[in-house]
Amino acid sequence: MQSLRHVRAKRVLVTGGCGFIPSNFIRHLLANTAYEVVSLDALTYAGNIDNLADVMSHPRLSFVHGDIRDEELVRSVVAEVDVIVNAAAESHVEKSIEVGGGEFVATNVEGTRILLDAIRSSRIERFILISSSEVYGTALSDPMDEQHPLNPRSPYAATKAGADRLAYSYFVTYGLPVVIVRPFNNYGPRQHPEKVIPRFITQALRDEPLTIHGSGHASRDWLYVDDDAEAIEALIEAELGGVAGEVINVATGLDISICEIADAVLAALGKPDSLKEHVEERPGQVERHIGSTQKAERLLGWRARTSFEDGLARTVAWYRENEAWWRAALPAHAGAFSS
Repeated sequence: MQSLRHVRAKRVLVTGGCGFIPSNFIRHLLANTAYEVVSLDALTYAGNIDNLADVMSHPRLSFVHGDIRDEELVRSVVAEVDVIVNAAAESHVEKSIEVGGGEFVATNVEGTRILLDAIRSSRIERFILISSSEVYGTALSDPMDEQHPLNPRSPYAATKAGADRLAYSYFVTYGLPVVIVRPFNNYGPRQHPEKVIPRFITQALRDEPLTIHGSGHASRDWLYVDDDAEAIEALIEAELGGVAGEVINVATGLDISICEIADAVLAALGKPDSLKEHVEERPGQVERHIGSTQKAERLLGWRARTSFEDGLARTVAWYRENEAWWRAALPAHAGAFSS
């Protein structure tokens, strides 16, 4: 039987496809390209099938319920696709601190290893690993470029760094078409309320305190998720010779503090400043993240298009209009800042 890759349009496998970034990326591909998309997701707490509810019947989308740690399943799926975007991850920083790194190592490192070994025997056009700016730790330079030292400060960040460097080693050792993307802090619709911006929005909508670790001076480079999707699409379409083996930041080049985020959310919702509540500083806190945009501009011709003001307004509007979604996703206990 002839492989599907020879009779179908280009197929893109998105692992963790029901998560925040990948579900928005899938929606972007379906709306803006002719690619066929395969979403693979184990549907853990962050993999919400409702994130794709509006496109699940799309003729170019197929869904596979499964775990990237299932080697047999992964081999069978990988054999029928052309491009892999590995966005499957345990990503809750607070959880990695509270319970340790076991689940994070299993999914973020071992899951990546299983995918990489699968493409050794089933060659694909390219493997795009969605890494994280968290691998850098606190900024030692302004802005942080791709040569910034890796100094992860949480078990989550350490496992992302492990997957990042493992993927690079498979490029060097086996010549696999690996590209590594390090997005800075994404925000936007359908983000789990464990993360700081949707947490603040949903806390304010419930007139509950906006819990802030320490003084709230820690700052991040905030990237609207649709801009991230455009960058990943550009990476799929770029000439492979120009991006294979590369690490590319996806960032805005600007950073905003957690206190400023809280103030902006309260202002957008017409809530009082008194809702801000400072709690104990988080262990392993990253003080500052700000990303260099030069390499993405040079290799991909990409630059973030959405200002923070516009992105936050869209995000606040989405959570206002989708209360049933975020109430169902609320964690069992309230926490503070998770980047």
